[in-house]
Amino acid sequence: MGILKDFKAFIMRGNVVDLAVAVVIGAAFAAIVSSLVDNVITPLLLQPALKIAHLDDIDGLKWGSVKYGLFLAAIIKFAIIAFILFLIIKALHSFDKKKAAAPPEPTLTEKLLTEIRDELKTKDAPVTPASTPIPPRP
Repeated sequence: MGILKDFKAFIMRGNVVDLAVAVVIGAAFAAIVSSLVDNVITPLLLQPALKIAHLDDIDGLKWGSVKYGLFLAAIIKFAIIAFILFLIIKALHSFDKKKAAAPPEPTLTEKLLTEIRDELKTKDAPVTPASTPIPPRP
């Protein structure tokens, strides 16, 4: 029973659950990007190139047995996913900068010292030797 308890504790840790959710969302996002490239970008942007090569689909782009058309589609998918992830990470960093920019709350000691300083400022300051003018030498 100890192994099952340990395994349950491991699985229920926040990092493991977050990672599992991220993998599922990433797979769904990859499917969306794949559909975007296959059904939108390839027909719109690559159609002229495919017409010149007398092909109907990017799968037909090949040199001998090397299907470089599929490789080209994979590069486009990668570039889109990498750019989207870059934008997400950049947005997260901007949120962190906003949080870090806020000054921390003053400690209790700092608050008390500020009150003492303000109280001393309101009272008439006594004349100290440093504040009395020094007479010039004859």
